Amino acid sequence: MSVNDLVLVQGMADTKRTLRGWNERPLVPLRPWLVLSLATAIALLGAVWLVAHLTPADPTELVLPGLTRSVELEDVLRILYRNSLVLALHAMACVAGFMAGSSLPLSAANRSGLDRWVHDRAGKLAIGFVAAATLFSLSTQAVGIGGLASQVAGQLDISPALLIMGLLPHALPELTALFLPLAAWIVASRAGRWDELLAATVVTVALAVPVVVLSAVIEVWVSPRWLMLLVG
Repeated sequence: MSVNDLVLVQGMADTKRTLRGWNERPLVPLRPWLVLSLATAIALLGAVWLVAHLTPADPTELVLPGLTRSVELEDVLRILYRNSLVLALHAMACVAGFMAGSSLPLSAANRSGLDRWVHDRAGKLAIGFVAAATLFSLSTQAVGIGGLASQVAGQLDISPALLIMGLLPHALPELTALFLPLAAWIVASRAGRWDELLAATVVTVALAVPVVVLSAVIEVWVSPRWLMLLVG
């Protein structure tokens, strides 16, 4: 059996064992994922509010489904497409973490020199890379969404804080679901449990998908009405 075959077999065995253990005690892994993911979502929304509060509103009129025109099915599909890309990216970070922290060190035994050095330290390199990528992603999202929030708030003649409060019915569960794979990645990597990341990818994506779908429906049919109720 080749080293690559051994890595694959070991990875599948680790994943099955992890899933069996989580099935017996599902709240044990889920609780820290949810807490960290929710905290990240709240932090992002806070950063969006700060950027929106500090950014002058662009006077360009926007088309706002549910507010300036009726909602169409394409609006939901557009949101689902956008969020599915984000979820896929976060899930791939989980898979990459498994490969870097579990699979690559196992295959290092068959390598030498610089190649072995990289394989042995793949876990630490992966932590640094994903941490930097996550920070960059959150920063760009805060700036981009914050600028858009400022524009929408200006168009509706309300404060950014009131706008974000009106978006909470869909934004908070949506962001929490999207950040679940990254939260699982962080929890597992900090504990050195790289072998659990493949299982974490399966579980977090399975939990996130229905929440993302429901959040898209709420975003186009519920949040606009809730926002108008707040505005009075």
